Amino acid sequence: MLTPDAKNFERLINGKQTSLTFIRNGKGLEASISNYGARIITLLFDGINVTPAYDSLEPYTSTTLAPYHGATVGRYANRIAKGKFVLNGMEYLLPVNNAPNHLHGGTKGFHQQVWDVAEIKTYEVTFVYFSQDGEEGYPGNVNVIVTYHLSEENELIISYSAETNAPTPFNITNHCFFNLNGEGSILNHRLQLNADRFTPVDRTLIPTGEAKNVEGTAFDFRETKRLGKDIDRNEEQIKIGGGYDHNFVLNKGESELSFAAKATGDKSGIVMDVFTTEPGLQLFSGNFEAVKGDPSTFRNTFCLETQHFPDSPNQPSFPNTILKPGEKFTSKTVYRFSKQ
Repeated sequence: MLTPDAKNFERLINGKQTSLTFIRNGKGLEASISNYGARIITLLFDGINVTPAYDSLEPYTSTTLAPYHGATVGRYANRIAKGKFVLNGMEYLLPVNNAPNHLHGGTKGFHQQVWDVAEIKTYEVTFVYFSQDGEEGYPGNVNVIVTYHLSEENELIISYSAETNAPTPFNITNHCFFNLNGEGSILNHRLQLNADRFTPVDRTLIPTGEAKNVEGTAFDFRETKRLGKDIDRNEEQIKIGGGYDHNFVLNKGESELSFAAKATGDKSGIVMDVFTTEPGLQLFSGNFEAVKGDPSTFRNTFCLETQHFPDSPNQPSFPNTILKPGEKFTSKTVYRFSKQ
C-alpha cells in the first residue's frame, strides 16, 4: 500500500473522530499520519513505503496485530519492572500488560488514544493530547505535543514537548517498524549504531542496571554490518531477546542532537540516518513469529526507537526520566533519507 484511503481510517473511538492526514515536502517524501495514537501509517521515499502498513485502521486498534506500529508511545515507553515504582516516598502501581512488567504506557497508553489535530500544513502536522492524573496509574496531568515535519532535506523530524502539574515518569518515543526495501526480510539490511555500550536484560527484558561494552559481542554495530550477521549468535542476551530487543547507550552529550544510527536497504539502496537528543536507542529486530496477514512478520521489519532507558524509575544510575512541574520536556528525533 503506497497511498492509503483516508476513509478507511475514519472511526468514532471513545466519542472522538479519527482521521488521516497527508503531508509532503517538495522532494518526494510523503507521509500519512493518523490521529489515533498520533501514528505514522505510511512513509514514502523514492517510491517505496519504508513503514509497511495496513490499509485500514482496524489492525492498529487490535491488541495483538499492530497496536504499536508507527505510534507515539507513552506515558512511559518500553518496560517498567513489575508495573511499579516509588516516587517521593509513594508507590505507584501500573497495569501489568507484558507480564510480569508494564509496557509502553499500559493497556490504554498514548498509542490507543485519539489525539487532537492542532495544526496542519503541507509539510507538517501537530497533535496534542491531555493525559489526566491517574491515567494508567501515573501521577499528574501531562500536556503532550507531537509534531511531524518533512524537511526539504528529506528528513522526517519528530519533535516532542510536555509539561506536568506533578512529578511523573515521562519517556516518549515513536514506534515505527521499518523495512527500507518495502517488504521481505530485513536480515540483509546494513546497520551501524553509534553506541559503545548496551544495557543487558534479565529474562523478562528488564535491564540489570549494567551498561556493558559491545566489543566482542553480537551487539557491536560500531562498524556497519548486516543486521542479521549475529542475530542468532550463541549468546545469552541474544537468546533472551530472541534476537535484538535491547537498549543501546548512545555516544553523545546529554541533550545534543547527534548521530545515532544508519540503516541501508540492501535491495533498494535507501539509506536512513537517525539523529536524536535522546540518550538511548532500542533496536528491535522483529522477533515475533509470523502472523498471517500481518505485514510485520518474523524479521521483516525492525525498529530504532529513540528513548530514555527502560525501567529508569527503578534504576537510579540511569538518566533521569522524572518530569517535574515548572519544567518543559523537549525531545527531537530525525530520520534522514537518501539513496546510495
